[in-house]
Formats: sequence, structure tokens, C-alpha cells
Amino acid sequence: MVCLGNICRSPLAEGILKTKIEEKGLDWSVDSAGTGSWHIGEQPDPRSIEKADQYGIDLRHQRARQIRPNDLKEYDLILAMDSSNYQDIIRIAPDDTEKKVELIMNYVQSGHNQSVPDPYWDDDGFEQVYQMLDQATDAIIEKHLS
Repeated sequence: MVCLGNICRSPLAEGILKTKIEEKGLDWSVDSAGTGSWHIGEQPDPRSIEKADQYGIDLRHQRARQIRPNDLKEYDLILAMDSSNYQDIIRIAPDDTEKKVELIMNYVQSGHNQSVPDPYWDDDGFEQVYQMLDQATDAIIEKHLS
């Protein structure tokens, strides 16, 4: 799960998906990162923590980190929140790993390339982002279990 600073969208996506895979007893590894380095080591944005809390998900243990080229070798799937972050990930992708990178919302509407909006500048945007990621994570599980 990758967004810009790894404090708003990707921590929510990580927390939502981890909760669902734990409930289903799946042996999947999920992590999140940012394409930027501004927030390395910080907890998720307090508004992301608050929104996750409303749905029984705890993000407080997460710490922001920057995506590394090795992540593309280590993980089977790299999900970008928007096209800008998608392009940034592709730029650092080692040979033959670009195919692992996808826009997360394409799991909901394939080929539409819809972005998950960055709620950092909009306190009211966190609920919309949560709902989008909730829907996308359901679709991810459904696709990879079938």
C-alpha cells in the first residue's frame, strides 16, 4: 500500500486489509510506505488513526517509511493510491517488477484508474477514503482467493 507520505491513505489501507485477512485467517503479509520521505518514523496522521478507531482498527503501531526498490522484489503486489504515486513507484522499480504495481481502485473498477483522494488537506475526506479503501480491500481479497 503506497501513498505520498505514508501517514493518511496507505496506513488506512494497510490497517483495513490486515484486519480483514486476520478475520479470514489468511497468511498474507501487508505493509505500507510512502513515495516521499517527509514523515519517516512518524505515526499515521491523527485523523487516520481516529477514522480507523471508529471501525475498530488500531493504526498506532504503524510508522511511516519510504518505499524502497527492494520492496518491489519482496512483495507480490504493490498498490498505489493514485497515478502520481504509481509513476513514482515505476521510476524506482527494478527490472521486471513493474508488473507488480497497480492502482488500488482498479480492483473496484478495472481500467478506470481512479485515484484515492489525499485527505490531508480535507478533514472531511477521511470517511470517503476509508469507504473507498474498504471496498477495494474486499475486492482484493475476493480476487486473490478465487
